[in-house]
Amino acid sequence: MDVLIEPVGDKKALDTFVRVPWRLYRDDPAWVPPLVFDRKAQLAPANPFFRHAEWQGFIARRQGEPVGRISAQIDRLNDAEGRADLGYFGMLEAIDDPAVFAALFTAAESWLLDRGRPRVAGPLNLGINQEVGLLVEGFETPPYFMMGHALPYYGRRVEAVGYHKATDLFSYEMDPDFEIPSVMAAVERRLAGRMRVRPIDRRRKEAELAAMCDVFNDAWANNWGFVPFTRDEFLAIGKEMLLIVPDDMIQIAEVDGAPAAFIVMLPNLNEAIADLDGKILPFGWAKLLWRLKVRFPHSARVPLMGVRSAFQRTRLGPGLAFAVIHAVRNASVARGVRNVEMSWILEGNKGMRNIIETIGGRVSKRYRVYEKQLTAAP
Repeated sequence: MDVLIEPVGDKKALDTFVRVPWRLYRDDPAWVPPLVFDRKAQLAPANPFFRHAEWQGFIARRQGEPVGRISAQIDRLNDAEGRADLGYFGMLEAIDDPAVFAALFTAAESWLLDRGRPRVAGPLNLGINQEVGLLVEGFETPPYFMMGHALPYYGRRVEAVGYHKATDLFSYEMDPDFEIPSVMAAVERRLAGRMRVRPIDRRRKEAELAAMCDVFNDAWANNWGFVPFTRDEFLAIGKEMLLIVPDDMIQIAEVDGAPAAFIVMLPNLNEAIADLDGKILPFGWAKLLWRLKVRFPHSARVPLMGVRSAFQRTRLGPGLAFAVIHAVRNASVARGVRNVEMSWILEGNKGMRNIIETIGGRVSKRYRVYEKQLTAAP
């Protein structure tokens, strides 16, 4: 049967695009339905990401029924990083049918080639600072908030249309009530005179978020696939984050009075929304607020962390990382958090992986970013 590809061009098509996963994952106990309004907001023109990026969604249909989807994106900030030929694919979901995958990728690749982007990487939903990678190990457990899930055959189908591994990303799970290694305690003592660790000051939230954005961009500048956060993006994310994150679960380390590192720990919203089926009306809001404010989730995720590059290859680097982890760990334990995921961590980031493993972190999931060079029109 023929596969027809429909570009997303209006609100009705966007609604269909967002809801494709419900059909695919209905029998998967590990899948957590995302909040529909949140997915639509992510794709709305008002998202600050689209001030430097553009996207196009495609729906695959068979006999009128949606059987898959994919997006194609261009982030113009890549141009300044020497990657003016790079485009992304993302939002990938499809039934287990090679014809559906082939049709979806043909549509996305054609869109990117038409815009002068012959090198493709993904999946990214939508940029490098958002949901990244295809789950290839760890299908048995639900994803943490803002991390992806997938069906086991996805990797094979992506590789069958010509993609190969660019890099892997790890999720580490750990008990926040870890025993503090003696090396951590010793480093913190040595830095006591120069270093101060404190929670975010909500009264100065814009200045605090701007400082965190600056630290993050400096810390990550030499990592694979780096694209800087814009101030507008980071402020938008930060203001939403502050609606659900207690102050002491955002910790900033200062050296000689200047911000040098930070960490953010989010309550795992997926634990709180798992039974809402993506809906917040009529009673979803009340359930969500109660679960966040009264019965704090038992799991949390660290999605953002950074140590300024000037300290990363000095003895201050591990000390700063340990210090902010220690501070946020105390806040999470006090709220009854029993499991923490640190994600995502690049496979080549040996320094951070060593720190996490030293305090008991274990790899729980592996995500893969694929790439492909398009030499001719697909």
